Amino acid sequence: MQEVSPKYDERPWGSFTVLDEGDGYKVKRIEVLPNKRLSYQKHSRRSEHWFIVAGKALVTLDGKEYLLETGQAIDIPLGSAHRVENPSSEKLIFIEVQRGDYLGEDDIVRLQDDYGRA
Repeated sequence: MQEVSPKYDERPWGSFTVLDEGDGYKVKRIEVLPNKRLSYQKHSRRSEHWFIVAGKALVTLDGKEYLLETGQAIDIPLGSAHRVENPSSEKLIFIEVQRGDYLGEDDIVRLQDDYGRA
């Protein structure tokens, strides 16, 4: 079977590295550049858990905003609309743990996107 996700990938907002993956889970290290954000999106096949390891994260989850600092975490339930944004001048780094029956990068419905991908 061909690898669905590269181990490292650059995006307009930063980059991600797949640290580990197995049956039903994937672990990523995600870096978000200062004043950048990912698309507002949802997934139909996976939930996510985000743990902030450096910087600050402004998380939008189903229309509500949460400001998370280093050491804090948030759960993104299956099907919830979510976005992470780096509101500071420092790089944001967080660990994302995905759980689900399918973890491909194409399980994304973009609701809003700064880079024309919606």
